[in-house]
Amino acid sequence: MGPGKADLLDAIEATGSISGAARQMGMSYRRAWLLVDAMNRCFTEPLVETHPGGGQQAGARLTEKGQQVREAYRALVEMATQGAQGVALGTLTRALKA
Repeated sequence: MGPGKADLLDAIEATGSISGAARQMGMSYRRAWLLVDAMNRCFTEPLVETHPGGGQQAGARLTEKGQQVREAYRALVEMATQGAQGVALGTLTRALKA
């Protein structure tokens, strides 16, 4: 899981489809589908559920596990960002060339 995959989950939730999410993010459908497939295979339960075909059920949606994983990832990023503002960030900043 990383920022791009989390953003893809956001876009799928917003658009209700992998193709719509891909368009919104400026990536190919194939790339988006491969990322969804990788996420679904890497976790104990699928993060995205797809319903091909037409009708009201067509499209894609985040599963409950998908929502949980995305929220946990965002919380982890926030915690890391807050922690980096302390000693570690100061050490890195001082080590950079002016």
